[in-house]
Amino acid sequence: MNRAAAPDRTSDLCPDRPVGEIVDRLRDAAGGPRVSLRDMVQSFGESSFIPALMVPALLVVSPLSGIPLFSTFCGLLIAFIAGQMLISRRHLWLPEFLMARSFDGAKARKGIGKLRGLADWLDRHSRSRLRLMTAGPMRKLLQAVCLLCGAAMPFLELVPFSSSILGLTVLCFATALLVRDGLFATIGCATLAAAVLVPLTVAGVI
Repeated sequence: MNRAAAPDRTSDLCPDRPVGEIVDRLRDAAGGPRVSLRDMVQSFGESSFIPALMVPALLVVSPLSGIPLFSTFCGLLIAFIAGQMLISRRHLWLPEFLMARSFDGAKARKGIGKLRGLADWLDRHSRSRLRLMTAGPMRKLLQAVCLLCGAAMPFLELVPFSSSILGLTVLCFATALLVRDGLFATIGCATLAAAVLVPLTVAGVI
């Protein structure tokens, strides 16, 4: 991706249904027989950090997470994007080995289609409130936790549901950052706690 870009641009998303529009753009990007992560991320522009962060978070929550190593690549993508948000980069850069990953377009469209209900629910229930939870140092803290969630996903590839729960955590935090909704930051903390409990429970069973 090239370097001529402005800071995090989200104003071109529909204010009434930003998450739904992200899902719509993902579906459009997956219109061919094969779809790459580059196709999906670039559909939001090179300066739209929060929508770009929501792309792999949504994908890893979808049935596509059942594809071997899919959660690993989505987790690395989340970590790269969140890390660049954390250091306030003005333009998004992602490594070629992630951007070049491709998968079946029909499976992608089917998986993305199942996100419609979740996207509509997020759009209906998110709004600007408890803004202290998404401002100043708290904003950086949410970005840092997203980075850690993404970095953890490759290590939890074989633990059932763990990557999807971490993806849901990132999705909640990204929604909070997108609409400045502190309640979703709180919900994200709850799902993060659940994500920590899952591998511990599995380890205990083993």
